[in-house]
Amino acid sequence: MLVTGAGPTGLLAACELLRRGVPVRLVDRAPHPAHTPRALSLWPRALGILDDLGIGDDVRTASVRIDAYRYFTGGRPLAAFAFPAGCAARNLPQYETERLLTRRLHELGGTVERGVRLADFSQDDDTLRVLLRHPDGRGETWRTPYLLGADGASSTVRGRLGTPFEGTTYPMTFALLDTRVEGHLPPGEIHYYQAPSGTLVVVPLPGGVFRILTALPAGAPAPGVPAVQALLDARGPGGVRITEPVHQAVFHVHARRARSLRHGRVHLLGDAAHVHSPAGGQGMNNGLQDAHNLAWKLAAVLHGDSPASLLADYGPERAEATRRILRDTDLQTRAWMAGGRVRIAARDAAFRLLERTGAVTRFYAPVMAGHRLAYRPRRATQEPARPAACRLTGGVRAGALFPRGLALAYGISGPEADPSEWALALVLRPGTPPAWSVKAAQLAATHRCIRPYRLPLNTTAPTTHCHRPGYYLIRPDGHIAAHGHAQDTPHLQTELTHATRPFS
Repeated sequence: MLVTGAGPTGLLAACELLRRGVPVRLVDRAPHPAHTPRALSLWPRALGILDDLGIGDDVRTASVRIDAYRYFTGGRPLAAFAFPAGCAARNLPQYETERLLTRRLHELGGTVERGVRLADFSQDDDTLRVLLRHPDGRGETWRTPYLLGADGASSTVRGRLGTPFEGTTYPMTFALLDTRVEGHLPPGEIHYYQAPSGTLVVVPLPGGVFRILTALPAGAPAPGVPAVQALLDARGPGGVRITEPVHQAVFHVHARRARSLRHGRVHLLGDAAHVHSPAGGQGMNNGLQDAHNLAWKLAAVLHGDSPASLLADYGPERAEATRRILRDTDLQTRAWMAGGRVRIAARDAAFRLLERTGAVTRFYAPVMAGHRLAYRPRRATQEPARPAACRLTGGVRAGALFPRGLALAYGISGPEADPSEWALALVLRPGTPPAWSVKAAQLAATHRCIRPYRLPLNTTAPTTHCHRPGYYLIRPDGHIAAHGHAQDTPHLQTELTHATRPFS
């Protein structure tokens, strides 16, 4: 397997393949790891993935927790949105995330080949022929069953495929300064200072560093430290002085995605597949979820545990998730850009209403956290024949993530769980297992990599909101492949055949 690009997405893809027993070459054209902070936020869904990989505790130790977003308008408090503990993000500079992933890669027997770039590739029905160029100019021809392009927004892989990168560029420039400061800034809150002249964002980082981010008009010169201090004085909290600049950058923001994420044996993921506004801090998380979604599928196909048709789901699933993120980040970015008295008044009124109703904390925080990520079912057999009982508000349906608390409590997920294993969660009332559940377990026993678990209905129902005995077929990435009730074992048999191969 060849993975190009040793950013967070490529590193996670390599780690997930290695821990499933798939040999990997990971190459990166840069001679050294990056040392700029770039992406920061890690939301709970991504943290769960890193927990299962074995580095979640290290991420939490090295990062700062973000408990709230607080908004100001014209220097006055506007609204505050708190994140419950289970929805709070962690802020960690990207180079630290990469360092922890690289360490885990080495523990799994992998390495990063630095200064090696992909020059070209061709594919047929059975394999890919790739041309690698080494730092000394030497060319190497190599064959691989699959190619994963995680080589960033200017992806060579995407360029060689000729895949359009569709979308827009915002008509502004963003400037950021990471710095230590003198004066008080809350270490666990992100502050948005909105003014007619533009929005200024203050983001806490580990080690007492804060990121000051602002939007500039198109064509405006890059601000130096004195100019950023002036913006902080004019729009910000007051009484805060920049003392030790750490990193400064100016960049444009794009909202783009590749038209297709899969081309035969080539897959695009991370920034090679999509880029969007930093609003909401979703970019790195989206790439990590690409890698997590794809790696287990590739491993299952290569080991012969699942049919090759399983790979066809990668592109539609991740494109669906990316469309939602692009929509949400675009809304947040346009709130930053609001100009004119009418638009600013409408935005501020909306923020006050959201704070008063608690809608952000109750409904949108779980979305940002990744708890509500779901892939639309594509077959009727993924859902119960009579699904009405499972369609209550907040109910866990096919395509959604199985509640992580339940998965951890029963050993379905976690660092010690088999990363290649599907789970058949049989949800039962106390007493002798009914005949349908015995049949379901017998069906599972005829297929590869599926383990049955028994869960009590009175424990699962408060979380899943399904109050009937039944089953959940849970993929290795934690998403529910199928859900059904006692009479739906024929559905289960169909889904088992789609997902995994039977024993010979």
